[in-house]
Amino acid sequence: MTEFQNFLAQGLKESGIDYSDDILVKCQKFYDLLLLWNQKINLTSLKDPKDIAVKHFVDSLICLKQVSFHQDDNLMDVGTGAGFPGVPIKIFLSGMKLTLLDSLEKRCRFLSNLVKTLELKQVDIIHGRAEDKGRETSYREQFSLVTARAVTALPILAEYCLPFLKVGGCFFALKGGEVHEEVEKGRKAIEIMGGEVAEIKYYRLPLLNDARSLVIVKKTCPTPGKYPRKAGIPSKKPIV
Repeated sequence: MTEFQNFLAQGLKESGIDYSDDILVKCQKFYDLLLLWNQKINLTSLKDPKDIAVKHFVDSLICLKQVSFHQDDNLMDVGTGAGFPGVPIKIFLSGMKLTLLDSLEKRCRFLSNLVKTLELKQVDIIHGRAEDKGRETSYREQFSLVTARAVTALPILAEYCLPFLKVGGCFFALKGGEVHEEVEKGRKAIEIMGGEVAEIKYYRLPLLNDARSLVIVKKTCPTPGKYPRKAGIPSKKPIV
């Protein structure tokens, strides 16, 4: 077992997440490709195997213990970057349909290479802005689950993510430990986009004891047609 696999296995075990040798091998391939491409493009600032195993992989997967994900879910990961949390979740739930959305073409090239290397099926990679794609009928309100990790503040994130979500679906925002004030600031935008804050779950990452939270938003009614606003406006003029 490699150093990375050892830290990952420890973190998953302490989090109560069952894993197989095949899953560890796929995560190792992901890790190796991440480090290789990170020499050319900025995918992560982390260098230490323990930090990457816990702060990227376990942090992405710990939500599997907080809420129920299913093999037949249709998940969009908004602002996926290097593929977190979407790709680790897909590795564990291979039957899930996954769409990865990112605004930078070079990151999308990495993701395409990653999906091919890991031989993942039913994965779409979309290059574009959330504000633009959220207005397209092929993506708007088409997903049962939407995730976002370390993208932006909730008032902006709500406008990015909730237009993709079906009524009855859930949006999961993976956040740091201090999230109460951010949630309060985001409630208005969440409600306008057709959602409501269902729950906030607090936990700590294993091995490192870093505080984290998971904000769970339920889609209760369709997003009004005028949202999302044009690209750049949600971040410049967030709804608060």
